[in-house]
Amino acid sequence: MVIRRFFLGLAVASIFVIGIWILGFVPEATAETLDWKYFTHALRAEVFPIPDVEGHFVRFTLREGVYIFQNGELAWAKQAVYNDLIKGAGPLDVYTITTFQDGSTITVHSKMRIEATPAGVQTGGKVTGEIIHGTGRFQGIKGTTTSSVKSLPPEKGEPAGKALGEGTFVYTLPSK
Repeated sequence: MVIRRFFLGLAVASIFVIGIWILGFVPEATAETLDWKYFTHALRAEVFPIPDVEGHFVRFTLREGVYIFQNGELAWAKQAVYNDLIKGAGPLDVYTITTFQDGSTITVHSKMRIEATPAGVQTGGKVTGEIIHGTGRFQGIKGTTTSSVKSLPPEKGEPAGKALGEGTFVYTLPSK
């Protein structure tokens, strides 16, 4: 009986070791990175004052601008932005569709907390996001993005300020 248990245990352990060895040869999708810098400006903005505290408002903004990637590629971005701000600071929720010159797209949902001076002038912040969709060569993309943004105050007649930033996509694509 002891010998039988020994051989049964040896067989189970062998199957486990062989299984691990075989799995070691399955190619895993390796994460790629794509660094970029960007500039966006507001096309239009709707501001809704919230009367609970001084300086509280909700703003919906449509933005667009250019992304310049470290590999030399250019892309055009369109953004739908929601802010809930008190004296210029507060959470920001944004969807960005980045369209590359070949027509491929990457869609990202990001969140951040925008910072502001005591006078309510927005200064920027750190952004984290999830890549939620891709088309063309980015079909099936999965990943995340991190970035930092600097806000420029709006000039006379602008619905919201401009934004300058830089960041990184970390992503995987399905095997071909």
